[in-house]
Amino acid sequence: MLQRQQTQTGFHMRITKLFILVILASCLATGCAVNPVTGKNELSIISESQELAIGAQQYGPSQQSQGGIYSVDSALTDYVNEVGQRLAAVSDRQLPYEFIVLNDSVPNAWALPGGKIAINRGLLMQLDSEAELAAVLGHEIVHAAAKHGANAMQRGMVLQGLLSATALSTADSEYANYIVGGAQLGAQLISTKYGRNAELEADYYGMQYMARAGYDPTAAINLQETFVQLSEGRQSNWLDGLFASHPPSINRVNANKQTAAEIGVQGEVNARRYMSKTAYLADKQPAYDAFDEAAALAKKNDLRLANLNLSKAIELEPEEARFYGLKGDILLAQQKYRKADQAFSTALTKDDGYYEYYLGRGLAKSKQGMMQAAREDLIRSNELLPTAVAANALGEISLNLGDRSTAKSYFESAMSAGGPVGRKAGNAFLKIDVTDNPIKYLTVKPQLSDDRELLARLSNTSSARMSEVSLEFLATLNGQSVRRVVTVRSLASRASGNVSSGWKIRETDQLENLNIKVLSAAANFQ
Repeated sequence: MLQRQQTQTGFHMRITKLFILVILASCLATGCAVNPVTGKNELSIISESQELAIGAQQYGPSQQSQGGIYSVDSALTDYVNEVGQRLAAVSDRQLPYEFIVLNDSVPNAWALPGGKIAINRGLLMQLDSEAELAAVLGHEIVHAAAKHGANAMQRGMVLQGLLSATALSTADSEYANYIVGGAQLGAQLISTKYGRNAELEADYYGMQYMARAGYDPTAAINLQETFVQLSEGRQSNWLDGLFASHPPSINRVNANKQTAAEIGVQGEVNARRYMSKTAYLADKQPAYDAFDEAAALAKKNDLRLANLNLSKAIELEPEEARFYGLKGDILLAQQKYRKADQAFSTALTKDDGYYEYYLGRGLAKSKQGMMQAAREDLIRSNELLPTAVAANALGEISLNLGDRSTAKSYFESAMSAGGPVGRKAGNAFLKIDVTDNPIKYLTVKPQLSDDRELLARLSNTSSARMSEVSLEFLATLNGQSVRRVVTVRSLASRASGNVSSGWKIRETDQLENLNIKVLSAAANFQ
């Protein structure tokens, strides 16, 4: 026990030393910079140019993963951007700020490094004034300006001893089993749970920006009080959205009251203007309520009631593409592929910038045997948001077309996501790769039995049952070249067994240049 404890202590000391060395090396290489908002000295591994690049690269995929841009009332995004830019102009750090409205009913808002900010239409429907909107956007501006997201990445990088943005784990993201490739980073960043200090900083400096921009900072108090009440009521959609990454508390309310007293000025509230700007969305809210109910029913496989709610949503707002997208999803589940194709096409006529419609139409076309058209749609879907579903479907199409190499590439991408689709893609990849590279999954070692029969100890290291395994025995026996091929009909996953060469080796025999090789095999998951 003492030896084990000493070993563990030594391990932890080495990790601690490594941690310190990484910090020191980073400070020497990039400097411990002054935070542009708080004025505090802090470790700076990620440069501003890297922040800007990360934000620019992840903004589009992050929008896609959260419902896409709300486009039916484009004037609403213009209005939100106007308020956001008014606040950004007085912030402590000038970045290429952008503000968009996402087509998602979950009340949420988030900021990526580099000033890329989004607010869901679901949150807009919970606000009462332009000043409250300014409180939300000011808070997100601080997260970007004070490098809270970048600092979270740095912590992940240092703790793992890596200097790569992709070191950030996506295990806690709801998209961890769906999104593949570099877009996983955005999924993690927008679901980052900020610490207490970061939230208090975002509240404090956000209220300062509100006052500088001419808004009444006390709106931030009202907003937090509302959030606390809603969190106590445990409304699930709120818990899934804003509260997951920005937990409200009485401490934040009290801190905001103190900040408002410190600022000591009042400004614009603009409740009437806010109601005017959001009037269209408010008028169409019953349509989105029906859509959300339809989506929930569809998940429960109650497709009849889902369709009834969806018809109501389309009747109330015929211009919303997401309604037709859900209609396509339901038809796809019902294996009505031609009608699903038509529904997704209708969605694309209303919004041709959302990945789900290309994905759904690509799947529908593949089921109809329209492989080239399916491939084009699925590739476009992956360009907007790379997903395991699209990659797996593209792998199946490539395999059907006889392009094994491309199929393996797509399957490998899809299987990195995990989840059911990832496992399916992993199995498909393994089937191809076992045929191409059987020695990666099967090992052989020569043995002699008690009665001196030459054997091969065959081991299957894969997750699949192997069938029709062909082994070649090559050797020089008593000066003569000999060869024998033996077939093993089946070998279970992670199993081993002896395979006889059929050769008895006498003590007087001279056996030289023995080579046992796996020639071929097939993976079987049945």
